[in-house]
Amino acid sequence: MQVTETLSQGLKREFQVVLPASELEERLTSELSSLKDRVRINGFRPGKVPVAHLRRLYGRSVMAEMVQTLVGEAERKIVDENALKPAGQPRYEFPEDKEEMEKALDAKADLSFKVALEILPQFELADMSDITVRKPVTEVTDKEVDETLQRMAAQNRSFDSAEGRVAESGDRVMVDFVGTMDGEAFEGGTAQDISVDLGSNTFIPGFEDQLVGVKAGDEKTVTVTFPANYGAEHLAGKEASFAVTVKDVQAPAEAKIDDDLAKQFGMESLDAMKDAIREAVKRDLDAQSRRKVKKALLDALDEKYDFELPPSLVEQEFNAVWSQVMSDLQNNSKTFEDDGTTEEEAKAEYHKIAERRVRLGLVLAQIGEKGEIQVTDDEVTQGLVERVRQFPGQEKQVWEFYQKNPQALAEIRAPIFEEKVVDHILNEVTVEEEKVDRDTLFADEEEEGTAASEEKPKAKGASKSKAKSADKSADKSADKSEDKSEGAVEPKAASKAKSKSEPKTESGEGEEAAPAKKPRAKARKAED
Repeated sequence: MQVTETLSQGLKREFQVVLPASELEERLTSELSSLKDRVRINGFRPGKVPVAHLRRLYGRSVMAEMVQTLVGEAERKIVDENALKPAGQPRYEFPEDKEEMEKALDAKADLSFKVALEILPQFELADMSDITVRKPVTEVTDKEVDETLQRMAAQNRSFDSAEGRVAESGDRVMVDFVGTMDGEAFEGGTAQDISVDLGSNTFIPGFEDQLVGVKAGDEKTVTVTFPANYGAEHLAGKEASFAVTVKDVQAPAEAKIDDDLAKQFGMESLDAMKDAIREAVKRDLDAQSRRKVKKALLDALDEKYDFELPPSLVEQEFNAVWSQVMSDLQNNSKTFEDDGTTEEEAKAEYHKIAERRVRLGLVLAQIGEKGEIQVTDDEVTQGLVERVRQFPGQEKQVWEFYQKNPQALAEIRAPIFEEKVVDHILNEVTVEEEKVDRDTLFADEEEEGTAASEEKPKAKGASKSKAKSADKSADKSADKSEDKSEGAVEPKAASKAKSKSEPKTESGEGEEAAPAKKPRAKARKAED
């Protein structure tokens, strides 16, 4: 095997590999000789099949497998002998001349092909001793605990039937309904004995409002328009009518905050419930504080580095971000013009974000390597358990999927590695804690007037939101570092399966097309 470097330009490398016909013939003959002891062919005793006959029967298939093996050997030879760190999978170019390839596959001519690859950049790690980052911290207040208790009590209070009552906001209305569109009933638009909590905003906009003022026995036609981002495409943005029969109007009972309420949530007492809420709120505050200090740290690191990036990694990251931007625009029925920008301007801004994330990913990977940071198997298992818990009822299938797919398992390992590297860096820099209130802690950097490490996209709607999300922290930056030792790849999100018995949400989850969201669909972080 002859390997010759033909291009060394920046991070790009190209090599010409030549496999002499004599080497191909020698290997093919060896493979066929070992094959004759394993095959059974009518008319020949085991191990006595002539190699020439095997070549006629299996020559091409054996050669094809052998070429794959030789290609792998060529790649390893290139990487090892040149001490390269590939940024991704190499690209191979074989002769386009069919006759030339035919001769090579018959071992009658040399097989020549090109290997093109990008390598990871080499750069010196910057001194971090001069970095000072601000960490906003917030204490849990009694007011937050009390407000959470009141909300939980209100959401779990009982409702009592009130004869002759005219429904008002805060009441519960029991209804049957039949939905039609252009006079035809549609799948998922019919239901019986559905409870509608007026003012909860758990149903399609306008549905609850039109039930204010009804009483038991009333029949009412409710007309609504499905949201533009509704999950069922044939209903999204369409107007539908629901023939509603009111079966009962129920008034809410007093929301009591006592030990009985705590027991409804599996707590021994109200005091125990308050402690649990306080801990949950603290976790939420600590997580946001972590996000803020991490963002500040990554901004500081980004200012210290400027080196050439592998184009393929940048393009890969950009495509992932851009795909989400386009999806957001489509789901919200918006255009770039609606957001005060153009597609060209938005692409340029998101390309900068992609470059930042790749650059930070490479920096974190090298810092982690120098710091000998490792992710243990136990940590990966713990992370996998947390991921599996997100799919109730499908735990076994999800577990087996990750166990059988090393790349998917790397998606569990990558964020763990990144967080450990961030912790390592935070121990090396100066972290100044600053007590702030909750509103300040959760305020967006742009609203605070904080200088970002790069110019924000000009979009004002969906694309701007995505830009801030991408820029706010390089939460997945290490995922794109292609750090082979840690198998860093970007995690993929998967949606949970919803029970078909649940009414459909505005986002299109649940049944096909009922007008409701899942009851109490809004997340309550503290209660969780």
